[in-house]
Amino acid sequence: MNDNEIISQGYENYTPEEHETWRILFNRQAEMLPGRAAPEFVDGLEALGVEANGIPDFEKLSDRLEAKTGWRIVAVRGLIDDDVFFGLLADRRFPVTHWIRKRAQLDYLQEPDCFHDCFGHVPMLFNPVFADYMAAYGRGGLKALKHDALTYLARLYWYTVEFGLIDTPDGLRIYGAGIVSSKGESLYALDDPAPNRLEFDLMRIMQTDYIIDHFQQTYFVIDSYDQLFRATRPDFVPYYRQLKTLPELAADAVRDTDRRIEIDRKAQGGAKK
Repeated sequence: MNDNEIISQGYENYTPEEHETWRILFNRQAEMLPGRAAPEFVDGLEALGVEANGIPDFEKLSDRLEAKTGWRIVAVRGLIDDDVFFGLLADRRFPVTHWIRKRAQLDYLQEPDCFHDCFGHVPMLFNPVFADYMAAYGRGGLKALKHDALTYLARLYWYTVEFGLIDTPDGLRIYGAGIVSSKGESLYALDDPAPNRLEFDLMRIMQTDYIIDHFQQTYFVIDSYDQLFRATRPDFVPYYRQLKTLPELAADAVRDTDRRIEIDRKAQGGAKK
């Protein structure tokens, strides 16, 4: 695999203002996520030692992560080529953007920065099953490139790793990085009546388009991380052949066969099917 897109984090180059931006983002998410984020995310954040006092040192963070699940963090400039991204995941290395957003971008950033990548993604890699899912996804991505099926696999990543919800005994909880790293979407995903919340269905997800410049119109809900891992085990090539014969579904589409999941946040009992 070509590692040319991996760079040094340059930790010593961060300014006091950039560390302060991290602190603002961290503190406001830490305040709202209890009772919203999945327990595995909260446990991972604590275990990995990502704290509020400034941008983490990726090498130190990697050492803690590797001791738990065999993963390491590598610094990149931003979005990287698909083959490099999938290869890194398959090799149990997670790419984290080295720069952090400007103060004016606290509430919205279209391109991932180190807060999204580090705060949003890395804690879940502490969970062994989810970590294995991510490695399996990387291997699947390398195969998808050979079968002109990247669109389908990108949708799976979007609706699980980035914007996934999980049904727990205490109600729906967030595990997707795109939600836990966003103040607005952390509230919207669980409280707003507008979005569809649908039961996880692998083929349904890979048919479904998504939006990148607004809160999601649809979230898919898993029962467990084992469910995600099992979904990556079969050979996807037959799925890709079938998907090429099926219509694309809009991001807000709901079919008669979809199973909706309703929530009652006031009751904190959460999911009602």
